[in-house]
Amino acid sequence: MQVKTDTKEKFHVVTLPGPSLSATMTEEIADSLLPYLQNNVKNLVLVLKDIETIDIAAAEKLVYIQQKFYETNASFVICELRKEVEDFLDRNELLEMMNVTPTQSEAWDIVQMEEIEREMFGGEEG
Repeated sequence: MQVKTDTKEKFHVVTLPGPSLSATMTEEIADSLLPYLQNNVKNLVLVLKDIETIDIAAAEKLVYIQQKFYETNASFVICELRKEVEDFLDRNELLEMMNVTPTQSEAWDIVQMEEIEREMFGGEEG
């Protein structure tokens, strides 16, 4: 899977190619995103603006990947969801499990705030 990556000081911005994320792509999604946890900068902002459709297996894989990031004290924020994708995730009760923002700017803010929290609390939730 060819992803577009833009590296910032505290996070990577990864844009997945569209138009769809299907069950057959779930391992590719994981193989594209989980290696970021090995970097010095682990935080990730995932841009889904080009995704028009997503199936349940791919959506559940994104939830799994997000959990892996948070387990290793790294942020994972999804942004720029299309309305139809957001509605699908909401109907399947996955949206509430995801860290989602409307814009990249808001996603960056969340990553930076979570980074400050981790520094203040020594990586522990508090």
